[in-house]
Amino acid sequence: MVKVAGMGSRLVRGTAIGCGVAALVGGGVGFAVGEPVTPKDILPARALPADLCARIGDVANLLPKASSGPVTMTQGGTTTISCTAASSRAKVRAYTSASVNVTITAYGGLDAGAGNAPFTPSQVANRTFSRSTLKKYDENRPYPTKVGRTASGLAGESWSVHTLVQRADITVLVDYKANPVDADTAQKAALALADRAIWESKQ
Repeated sequence: MVKVAGMGSRLVRGTAIGCGVAALVGGGVGFAVGEPVTPKDILPARALPADLCARIGDVANLLPKASSGPVTMTQGGTTTISCTAASSRAKVRAYTSASVNVTITAYGGLDAGAGNAPFTPSQVANRTFSRSTLKKYDENRPYPTKVGRTASGLAGESWSVHTLVQRADITVLVDYKANPVDADTAQKAALALADRAIWESKQ
């Protein structure tokens, strides 16, 4: 083997070490050698469909029978979209009230600090999901899911159900309240609605 002496030897060793570090961070050579992160290195949140709430569809089955037609949720927001629908006793006597709120958030990347590759949108979404205080739910779910529910009323006939679902860079939070309603039925409805929102956000 031919030995490389002096400056050439140090250069070869330095190049090898640099390549090894770059491999460990997933090929980010610029980050590996300590170059600063620039705004273009941080991925922005993707745009969600402007008609996302309409795409999610009819939520009349989650509300009192206030009308004979379908109920489409009202949409607000851009990067974080809020879809809402509600019905009060003024509209129907069978329920005290019912409301559903679906919050769909598309996450962008974040700076991870000096010398580190930025967090990806999916990593930021996962971190938000992991920090939620809701309880992990694993029963045959296609996506990471957490749930929580709270009873109110003298006989536990009123329920507030909360469902958080993550897929890649998206989280969906469903808040559903109704009276009277069965807790398991309300939770299943909230999970189905979250899955619909996840699916439509991919389009």
